[in-house]
Amino acid sequence: MREQKIPFLGICLGMQMAVAEFARNVCGLTKANSTEFDGKTGHPVIDLMPEQKTITNKGGTMRLGAYPCKIQPGTLLEKCYGQREISERHRHRYEFNNQYRELFTQKGLVISGLSPDERLVEVIELPGHPYFIACQYHPEFKSRPNRPQPLFSGLLRAAAGL
Repeated sequence: MREQKIPFLGICLGMQMAVAEFARNVCGLTKANSTEFDGKTGHPVIDLMPEQKTITNKGGTMRLGAYPCKIQPGTLLEKCYGQREISERHRHRYEFNNQYRELFTQKGLVISGLSPDERLVEVIELPGHPYFIACQYHPEFKSRPNRPQPLFSGLLRAAAGL
């Protein structure tokens, strides 16, 4: 998808795997992974939220519900939504590991959506790609047949070459 310039929308785990793929093939971190799949990876590019690491009984502790997201100006994400702040629904406990944020951005990944405190990466994208965007949240929760969520509309426009 990334190299072939095929329109791509990653949702939650899809974003996490896009991050791992980028780490391995662009950043040179060949064993990069999510700690959900490999707890001993040398490059945990996706990891538990820090406050989750000490919780042993995980039931009911995931990031769940609507959270605000600040959209960076001039991004595909801004183009899709047409605004600078949104609220989207989440259902996960693993996040982009901020220890890798600088390396990824140096290698060309754009972090286009962040939590208001800029601690959590909500959306990534690749400039110069027809449509490569991945979000940590679940846009399908707000999509309706007569009112598609903006990321789905953007994906369909890109796939149609519009």
